[in-house]
Amino acid sequence: MHDRTLSADPPAAKSHDRVRAWLADARARFRRIEQEPLPPNVPALLATAAAATPDRVALHFIETGVEITYAALLADVRRFAEGLARAGVGRGTHVAVMLPNVPEMPITWLALATLGAVMVPVNIRYTEHELHYVLTDSGARHLVIDQAFAGLVERMPGRPKSLTVIVVGEAPAGALAWRDLVEAASGAFAAGAEPGIDDLLNIQYTSGTTGWPKGCLLTHRYWLTCAKAYSASDGLTYRRLMSSNPFFYMTPQWLMLMAFFQNATLYVAPYLSLTRFTDWLRAYRIEFCWFPTDIVAQTPPRPEDSGLRLRRGNLAVHRADLHAELERRFGFPARAAFGMTEIGCGLTMPIEAAEMVGSGSCGIAGPFREARIADAEGRTLPSGESGELLIRGLGIFRGYFGKPDATAAAFHGDWFRTGDLAVEDADGFFTIRGRIKEMIRRAGENISATEVEAALLAIPGVAEAAALPVPDALRGEEVKAVLVLEAGLTAADLAPETIVVECSRRLAPFKLPRFIEYRSAPLPRSTSGKVRKPDLLAEKADLRKGAWDRVTGAWG
Repeated sequence: MHDRTLSADPPAAKSHDRVRAWLADARARFRRIEQEPLPPNVPALLATAAAATPDRVALHFIETGVEITYAALLADVRRFAEGLARAGVGRGTHVAVMLPNVPEMPITWLALATLGAVMVPVNIRYTEHELHYVLTDSGARHLVIDQAFAGLVERMPGRPKSLTVIVVGEAPAGALAWRDLVEAASGAFAAGAEPGIDDLLNIQYTSGTTGWPKGCLLTHRYWLTCAKAYSASDGLTYRRLMSSNPFFYMTPQWLMLMAFFQNATLYVAPYLSLTRFTDWLRAYRIEFCWFPTDIVAQTPPRPEDSGLRLRRGNLAVHRADLHAELERRFGFPARAAFGMTEIGCGLTMPIEAAEMVGSGSCGIAGPFREARIADAEGRTLPSGESGELLIRGLGIFRGYFGKPDATAAAFHGDWFRTGDLAVEDADGFFTIRGRIKEMIRRAGENISATEVEAALLAIPGVAEAAALPVPDALRGEEVKAVLVLEAGLTAADLAPETIVVECSRRLAPFKLPRFIEYRSAPLPRSTSGKVRKPDLLAEKADLRKGAWDRVTGAWG
């Protein structure tokens, strides 16, 4: 998952002497964090927290009210680890997991970590085609899936050989029941050799620019450095954290480990709701979360807005002009950060950085991280010049599973290429200016334009296709499909409603084009044969003009 702060403006003017003073304090704090020993693996972190605070609630699931103490969580994890071992899961086994925000999801991840196995999280909105791709690409031989999605297994274009299916809920014939595996456990299970800190823990799929998502290889060290960086970088204590993202993303996973570092409680929302988000923060007296700035623009002010107890709220994608208004309205320090699935925590804004509110900056390199701006050949550029943001440090991903060429292209030496255009100022603050990589970002989801185009081109009658981002006030960007049909066909022969239906067979709902435009002339192409998308984007000031809108059912 990519967490970005976008701005077209340079950081605001600062009192440099004061800024440099607290910057020195923040960087010294980061160095102290880096010198402290990490737990030997993720299960060891849980065991330490359970020993220190066994009766404290580790996880609270909002709406259902289910609570699990640290001692109970550790016991459940070990029981399910025993059940998984009996089902054939061992060290290095790849296990796909397709679950919503239910207790079984984090228990499964931690149980796999205990065994030294590898979790492959699956987006619960995936179609059978996308599920099939993840299973086959990752080499998963086990699938833990919620009963609500179990039908996808039977509808897949081809079930992988020797796939063991474990169902949370009522298991159909031929599948194992998650609960049965737990209840049959003796409770005295002990894994063999403990996983090492550099052993693989996740193959985390993230959308890229080359079509299908790529599996990022994430180790125990990756998760521990990411969680500790967020947990300790400000020197604050948190007892109540909240996550509203699905657990198949990276954010809830490191937020849970952040809670473990602090012996705190993670409150898990079932879904992201802009209308209920601040009510949850208030009701559960949350002290840390990722705060969606869309709330400022999309919900009216209320007298109770200032009644939050947040000690810090992190901002990902946000409008810089809303930053100060957010702090005034809700009354907490809102600080930007930048992370990606490949790097975990990358940049963070220190809690002291009141001067940077509204600047659009993502902050400075966080603990365990170095950052710089480079040209296309990887040469460092001076401050003030725009180039690609590069990140390196302990615990970043090991590469893309089974894709050595993509892995090699993602690095300049040991520096990961984020694909983002950015600028560094004289004080070391980084500001994102745009994206180099071709991606459509809709409501926090990264959508590969190439993947959408592949689905469009699979429709009989479509000769050419291009997927473009359309700016949208509500969701950031929407997907637009520009189509050229085969000779003799018109929109009357292949209606936009048909295009959407056909795409839905291969794409999750959030990836479906909202806008569809038909062209009679071929798409503009470069000398290498690639569609010149900048030309298409520059043709119209309003990309909705002349396109059919799936939401309204009308032509723009």
